[in-house]
Amino acid sequence: MSLVITGGHFIEPASGVSAPRDILVEDGKVAAIGEGLRGSERLDASGCVVCPGLVDIHVHFREPGFEAKETVATGSQAAARGGFTSVVTMPNTNPAIDHAGMVEFVARQAREGAPIRVWPSACATRERAGRDLTEMSELKRAGAVAVTDDGSDIESSWVLRKVLEYAAMCGLPYLAHCEDASLMEGGAINEGYTSTRLGLPGLPKAMEEIRIDRNIRLGVLAGAHVHIQHVSSAEGVAICRRAKAAGLNVTCETAPHYWSLTDEAVETAGSNAKMNPPLREAADMEAVKEGLRDGTIDCIATDHAPHTVTEKDVEVQLAPFGILGLETCLALTITNLVEPGVISLERAVDLLTLQPARVLGLPVGRLEEGGPADITVFDAGAEWMVDPSAFASKSRNTPFAGQTLRGLTRATVCGGQVVYRAE
Repeated sequence: MSLVITGGHFIEPASGVSAPRDILVEDGKVAAIGEGLRGSERLDASGCVVCPGLVDIHVHFREPGFEAKETVATGSQAAARGGFTSVVTMPNTNPAIDHAGMVEFVARQAREGAPIRVWPSACATRERAGRDLTEMSELKRAGAVAVTDDGSDIESSWVLRKVLEYAAMCGLPYLAHCEDASLMEGGAINEGYTSTRLGLPGLPKAMEEIRIDRNIRLGVLAGAHVHIQHVSSAEGVAICRRAKAAGLNVTCETAPHYWSLTDEAVETAGSNAKMNPPLREAADMEAVKEGLRDGTIDCIATDHAPHTVTEKDVEVQLAPFGILGLETCLALTITNLVEPGVISLERAVDLLTLQPARVLGLPVGRLEEGGPADITVFDAGAEWMVDPSAFASKSRNTPFAGQTLRGLTRATVCGGQVVYRAE
């Protein structure tokens, strides 16, 4: 059996191609890219963009331990619906992904129930406690592509230095959740005018920025690759910019909510607009956009963080941090970055495919003859309204409910199989 995707506009960042092309898929691989191709099955991509399958290097699928929120299977279905064919899962589960057997568990769950590629990350310290290092060489052999204690930062600089030295020796990137917990003090949203007006305890930007700077400095000391997660503030972007200008081995990501919303969103979305780092102010939102435009920020990641309705349906201060991201990411990128002219459509595809794959050295993010047939087909002009009840995710916690966005996934192909097709 062969599949031909025809009539679409082909965007391939690695080769720089942006032109009409057909794609022929055979035996899970890209057999040919050209014009006038034929196959036993046809997927009409007229009016759509055809690009490498989207890659998200920061998702929480909650399994094991929190299956009421999400599982590897349901999270992967949400990813496919959003156009993602590869994701990297975070290890802050219960039990944590801190030894080879747990990495193998995630991989097995993916093999048995995921329609897409799932790459596990693993803990940097045992039980994410910030004290004893994990056996990183064993984690890597089991399939871990990075180490992180995501969900919290490693408080001890001495421990983090040892983590980074070991990670560098094993050839594993360290994904840094940058947070000085001593400055949290029960904070719920960004510390500023909005938190003061609403009477909510605030989370200062310094809490994130201090640790971005520290973690980069320790990465230099250890000779490690440090990847800064979910950059949210103007100074956070500036610190990363300076580090990259100095030639340091630093990469960073941001998420769609940081260029789409400010902390004022909590007034309408309540706890569904609560995440960590929190939504910041308008100047920070513009700085994030500039970081995406000038290349300071390497890639887009969702930080997909599902929670049950019961957990989120409480006062903002009591609710857990985190929102969904996989099923709205592409549309928020097109609606709030591409359409206003912040970045081009080609740059958007690059930030969602080739660049995240490069950050972690994943063998995906390209669409070339002989390579894996991981393909996303989307209509950049299609309008749709965000309806959480229609999500493939088990959870519903999004601040974008009811918003009309542009950019809709029409089909997702992973390993040559159509794993999602819009009705």
